[in-house]
Amino acid sequence: MDASSITSFVASTHQVFTTMLSLPVTAGKPYTCCAVPKFENEVSGIIGMSGDVQGMVVLSFPTATARKAIQAFTGMDIEPSSPDFADAIGELVNMISGAAKAKFEGKNVSISCPSVVIGKGHKVQQPSDALCITIPFECPVGEFSLEVAMKVAKSAANTTSNSAARAA
Repeated sequence: MDASSITSFVASTHQVFTTMLSLPVTAGKPYTCCAVPKFENEVSGIIGMSGDVQGMVVLSFPTATARKAIQAFTGMDIEPSSPDFADAIGELVNMISGAAKAKFEGKNVSISCPSVVIGKGHKVQQPSDALCITIPFECPVGEFSLEVAMKVAKSAANTTSNSAARAA
């Protein structure tokens, strides 16, 4: 994973929160996922990536922050027990991942349908063979994070190596 990949996710998060929720966000310093998180994740939207880039994206919130973000997004106060709550979290991670995916020029990348996990103390295990970076964010309704675990698929890496060899 290179710096431009992380920049794509930071820019996409900023774009979605500013445009869709009218909430400015500030990204903190990214760190590896093995570091201790700054808060306990209680709500996580998860999307898988496949194709030339493989991995997953996890948008995580404390419940209070998720609830306020969803209220900014939908204009309604939705209880975490409502299916609409999970749908809204899924849509946020979908928009962020889709916007970031669009910035992966020249790469064939697909994203899955989102899944949402709600529960105190849960941990989303990222693939062990992918580099995982956590990007902390702050906004007027609280803190949240975006975890990105990605690796270049072997077939994409071979294609890139073969193209470079032919060009030489």
